[in-house]
Amino acid sequence: MFNLALIGLIIGNMFINATPILYAGLGGMISERSGVVNIGLEGMMTIGALIGATVGFYTKNPWLGFICGGLSGMVFAFIHALISVTFAGDQTISGIAINYLAPGVSLFLARIFFSGATQTKSIPQDGKMPILFKSLLNGHPFLQNIFAQYVTVYIAILFVILIYVFLYKTKWGLRLTAVGEHPKACETLNISVIKIRYSAVLFSGFMAGLGGASLSIAVVNSFSPTLIAGQGFIAMVTVIFGRWTPHGVLLGSLFFGLAKALAIFIGGTSLEIPGEFVSMIPYIATLLILIFFGGKSKAPKADGTPYLTEDIGI
Repeated sequence: MFNLALIGLIIGNMFINATPILYAGLGGMISERSGVVNIGLEGMMTIGALIGATVGFYTKNPWLGFICGGLSGMVFAFIHALISVTFAGDQTISGIAINYLAPGVSLFLARIFFSGATQTKSIPQDGKMPILFKSLLNGHPFLQNIFAQYVTVYIAILFVILIYVFLYKTKWGLRLTAVGEHPKACETLNISVIKIRYSAVLFSGFMAGLGGASLSIAVVNSFSPTLIAGQGFIAMVTVIFGRWTPHGVLLGSLFFGLAKALAIFIGGTSLEIPGEFVSMIPYIATLLILIFFGGKSKAPKADGTPYLTEDIGI
């Protein structure tokens, strides 16, 4: 006999675990649609998690911490944009450098703000992001386990809708797509490739920072050096799996979230499976996505290609 409450718990955990990746994946998708690969999502999530937890702890305002986490990711995205867009540098190398730089800066700042500790102090339960519908669904464990989620989950889903409308229903979204496909043609039509790419990269950093902050001030209540643990790279996989669409990134994030939720469930059962193998389940699932869907995905034509106005003699 099925235990509905348990099924609801697994579904609820799927949404919780998918949310940080969804934020970063949406940001990475927007950046790549403009023609700039952002491999630095991992580092941007890390700095976002540190700043979000630090600001949340000291101000007792999780909303302020959440926004500051996004802005801190944007700071490192600006560095990436400066190298990749202004100086037409190698986007992969720039992203890798940020993945080393941001965690290092995070540890440095953590030691300053928390007396030499490499992780932040725990945020009290009432200082975390609020949970919606918890009291409303009291007495309905199945529905409560699914829908009583941190507000960051619903904000992430709202971003999916807004980005979908932006990309497919507005002229600015069409211009973003055009820049990622034919930047030279766009420049001849007085569409600023540089401005659009800068905006897209900065937005990707903001979203990655929100993803990190959603971990440190919602899912857990502090920052630690191992908090992100490769989720920025998994966010990049969801972009490929989702074929550079917001709804596709959502599905990819939910797939990873479900894999992690099942790993948590299996780890809590009496099955004699080594914990190391259980913890590998989400990452094995990510590799399977790349194997079966990576080759079928088609990136924007100008994705990863540096661009300068001098290329067309402007």
